[in-house]
Amino acid sequence: MQLVRQNEKSIQKLAPRSRRSRRSRRRRGVRLLGASLAASALATGCAAGGDAGPVKPAPGQQARKGLQGAPARALDAYATKLRAQRAALVAASKRWGLADVPLTAPSPPAKKPVIEARKGFEVDGQKRLGLPPVFTTIPTKDKIVFLTIDDGAEKDPRFLKMMSELRIPYTAFLTDDEVRPNYDYFTRMQARGITLNNHTLTHPYLPALSYARQKHEICGMQDVIEKKYGHRPTLFRPPFGDYNRDTLRAAKVCGIEYAPIWNAEAFVDRMDYREWDRSIHPGDILLTHFRGREDWKGTMPDMIRNLMKYLTDRGYAVARLEDYL
Repeated sequence: MQLVRQNEKSIQKLAPRSRRSRRSRRRRGVRLLGASLAASALATGCAAGGDAGPVKPAPGQQARKGLQGAPARALDAYATKLRAQRAALVAASKRWGLADVPLTAPSPPAKKPVIEARKGFEVDGQKRLGLPPVFTTIPTKDKIVFLTIDDGAEKDPRFLKMMSELRIPYTAFLTDDEVRPNYDYFTRMQARGITLNNHTLTHPYLPALSYARQKHEICGMQDVIEKKYGHRPTLFRPPFGDYNRDTLRAAKVCGIEYAPIWNAEAFVDRMDYREWDRSIHPGDILLTHFRGREDWKGTMPDMIRNLMKYLTDRGYAVARLEDYL
């Protein structure tokens, strides 16, 4: 590689030109800076007192500020909505005579629990035939229960209003003999987000009937609900909680996927239990009925008031059964 050397003469000869170059570069820098400042002044409208008014941020700055503000506004709106819902729930609780606001159930799991027949509640061929499982409890560790209401005899408009204002979910199992006098009552119930399910046409003791008659009771009620309410249920509850293999075979043919019964029952003045410890447990299905003063020492709102006190005192919330199936 060639080694480049500079002798003293060459350095002296180059030095003046280097100094001239540096001075030239400085002059060009001053001119460029002046031009830049002038352009900046023109772009901002000479804001030092001219007619252009206050300096506006560049479009990019405005866009960034807007992106930051929109999520904050959305969060504020959501928080305001939650506060309003809470205030309405507190007011409704007082209006309906509840000492405490009902607890709110957690969000249902993203992955639904596996539902199987409760041990001892299976029939011959349960799994082999893929029959709807009979169960009393949903597998969960959360302190939640599921409220279900049977038949449809009592049609108290105050009950609909109470449950809607308190935001308490429940699942209805309907018998045609009971709902026929006023189908519209249950249309209003459905409009409030309640699922209407199958509890047979006439509420018979199913194990005493032939397979054909059981199928008529179950499929016939499927037809009624589809005609009156626009859907064919996938949930069926046998009257009295009694069934046999033919019951579940007929239910499957009619489009039923689940046959939930219950682990505790609520009355207006007491609770009854299936378990020996006489208590409720996480995931229990609770039963009550559409009943009034003709059958109870009170009304359906009275029953709900007492039930919610019982649950809230024990730290339980009511969840929606369909969200877990």
